[in-house]
Amino acid sequence: ASDVYKRQIEVMGDKIASRKLALSAGLPVVPGHDEALADVDDALNQASVIGYPVMLKASAGGGGKGMRIAVDEASCREGFERARSEAQSSFGDNRIFVEKFIAEPRHIEIQVLADQHGHCIHLNERECSIQRRHQKVIEEAPSPFLDHASRQAMGEQALALVRAVDYCSAGTVEFIVEPSGDFYFLEMNTRLQVEHGVTEEVTGVDLVGLQIRIASGEKLSSLLLEQPKMDGYAVEARVYAEDSKSMLPCPGHLSVFRVPEMEGVRIEACYREGNTVTPYYDPLLAKVIGKGATRETAIGRTLIALRAMEVNGVKTNAPLLCRILESARFIEANLDTAFVGDLL
Repeated sequence: ASDVYKRQIEVMGDKIASRKLALSAGLPVVPGHDEALADVDDALNQASVIGYPVMLKASAGGGGKGMRIAVDEASCREGFERARSEAQSSFGDNRIFVEKFIAEPRHIEIQVLADQHGHCIHLNERECSIQRRHQKVIEEAPSPFLDHASRQAMGEQALALVRAVDYCSAGTVEFIVEPSGDFYFLEMNTRLQVEHGVTEEVTGVDLVGLQIRIASGEKLSSLLLEQPKMDGYAVEARVYAEDSKSMLPCPGHLSVFRVPEMEGVRIEACYREGNTVTPYYDPLLAKVIGKGATRETAIGRTLIALRAMEVNGVKTNAPLLCRILESARFIEANLDTAFVGDLL
């Protein structure tokens, strides 16, 4: 079983291979080139065929690394070299591919579970459109954009991919969604996501526990007697040790680090007071999740908890997170992946 899971990770962790598999499984994918680019001339040729703007992406990428938007030949040439260099230094794999850049999309993902006996389910979606540097900073469940029909359609597409790869474990199938509602496969993460907690809060399902029990060979049918339903809303804000304006990491010694205990709020902290935030790892300090019967309540609880956190010794992005959550556009759920850039 471990060898099978290893092969699944290798396939789905490779964006080029997973794109090909998604196509074979009948999923809609962003128009693009399905092979690694040989060199900068190949990048220019393929970009001209696809049509600008395009996105240059690392096949082994993640966390927003190895990605560049190109709007013309000059930016494509520079973007290819930069993306390839960053991909090599970050992942030890410099393969780059290119696809059409979709302007102002939403980023919505489907949580899936699959056991070793051929059974799989999805636990609905998370909205992950609030990002900086192509990395998520605020997530919520359910998405305020999807209706029942679109939720079901995306869920069915996610499960088609799970079955195509014969996947076994917890995982996430990610999509980008145009304002029209059309959606395209983006990638599959063969693991739990940072934001899995919002799904746990609205479904009552312990995803960590289920992943372990699935790995031990238990059947989904005995772990979940019925399809989990969503109850209420959950909003997560990722608190990073970084400057709110430049959004660059801010390492340092945490002379004060206190998180509040509040009803309807779940905080998962990565540090304790007295720890040092180094420049060598992701600067995530804590995840603040507010839960409520309404989206407004969940947003409000997340905001109150963010303001109640006490952190000295490093700068944090908490002020930016608060600005996002209290903005009229966020409250109205008018979201897309350019949201943070538009707010600054």
